Amino acid sequence: MRFVVVAFVLAACQSSDRAPPPQATSGKLELVDAPATPAGSDVAPMIAQEVARAASDGKRLVVYVGATWCEPCQEFHAAAAAGKLDQVFPKLRLLVFDNDRDAEVLDAAGYRSQMIPLFVLPQADGRSSGKQIEGSIKGADAVKQISPRLEALLRGS
Repeated sequence: MRFVVVAFVLAACQSSDRAPPPQATSGKLELVDAPATPAGSDVAPMIAQEVARAASDGKRLVVYVGATWCEPCQEFHAAAAAGKLDQVFPKLRLLVFDNDRDAEVLDAAGYRSQMIPLFVLPQADGRSSGKQIEGSIKGADAVKQISPRLEALLRGS
């Protein structure tokens, strides 16, 4: 009887100690928060790593710059996080930066804009390609206004 209890306990411990299988992400838009980068640092090598990682995962990487106070950014981010854009962008990974925190390091890598949200196609070296869309309308229609422009950006590259 003791053997049965010990075997049961060991089996239970082994199954709970295993890491869960990786989730398939190929069919959904992904949001990846960029780490904070100290002022004066070069953000391009980190972006280059993310470009390579996305490519190996069968995804396209777009640098996405928003801000907590930006209404169109909030609308787009909420829709993406809720899975509402998965069918439109199933192979897209957004590397998410905060304009207030990261503007200086992004500017040094060529990620410049007059408005946010900003969506930029990075080059393999992590620097901006200059192919980008920026800005949107306020309100619930922000996502409807951004999505076709983002699709066109991805098609045009």
